[in-house]
Amino acid sequence: MKVQFLKTSVTFTALLFLLGCGPLTSQQTEDGWETMFNGSDLSGWTTKIHHYEVGDNYGETFRAEDGMVKVRYDQYEGEFNDRFSHLYYNQPFSDFHLTMQYRFVGELYQGAPEYTMKNSGIMFHSQDPKTMLKEQDWPISVEMQFLAGIEEGIERPTGNMCSPGTDVVYEGKIDPRHCINSSSDTYFGDQWVTAELIVLHDSLITHIINGKTVLQYTKPQIGGEVANGYDPKIKQDGKPLKEGLIALQSEGQPIDFRDIKIKNLKGCTDPKAKNYKEYFVVSDAKSCSYE
Repeated sequence: MKVQFLKTSVTFTALLFLLGCGPLTSQQTEDGWETMFNGSDLSGWTTKIHHYEVGDNYGETFRAEDGMVKVRYDQYEGEFNDRFSHLYYNQPFSDFHLTMQYRFVGELYQGAPEYTMKNSGIMFHSQDPKTMLKEQDWPISVEMQFLAGIEEGIERPTGNMCSPGTDVVYEGKIDPRHCINSSSDTYFGDQWVTAELIVLHDSLITHIINGKTVLQYTKPQIGGEVANGYDPKIKQDGKPLKEGLIALQSEGQPIDFRDIKIKNLKGCTDPKAKNYKEYFVVSDAKSCSYE
């Protein structure tokens, strides 16, 4: 795996630890991880569905059942009508390690675009849904896209990068493509897939699928096309994306999410401070406490 050296406070040793392809040990898994979903309800999360006001979870698109966040459309009426939806965790993050499992289930809802079959994802560095207009379809954000295989023999990697209203630097330059494919395997059926996302503010972004690093890119920033119906004041092309909200996606395909956890990587890196943590790799000197 190739690791790029960037102008960041992250040390080389810390990067090797974070980007290792092997599974984390049980001790590391417990150290610093926070559960984002409590398993019983959607408290701490906010819904935004295209054509609806913020907080209107039409048809219980997102629901907490069986210890999972489920995306379902059994209460929808009529055509899909581009009712793309996102469920936002209310706390913003800048530097973090996110892990979750997902699986595709059921059939694509009637009238949903064909490209959304077995297609979902997680958005990060996203604008707050409270800044989205009612008729905005996608949040200005970066997406770790989840796909599953449809036809045997045809590759359909998962853990890709898509960019609604954003740009990223890939292989040394801004890539004009809306989506950049990862190097992951293709996964069929309703098997659980483990997805990890390591984000270091506006520098290095790493996608990991089932323990394997499958994509890296840098410098996420506002720009590009795809997102529509946004407030022009929000889309400041060229502005670096250093932090934002995280959201689960709904595009017309039923999907389950579970074991959603996050580790904040930014904090006090001074071993002499009382609130020093070994897993902090991005320094926030102002947060250090010595008394």
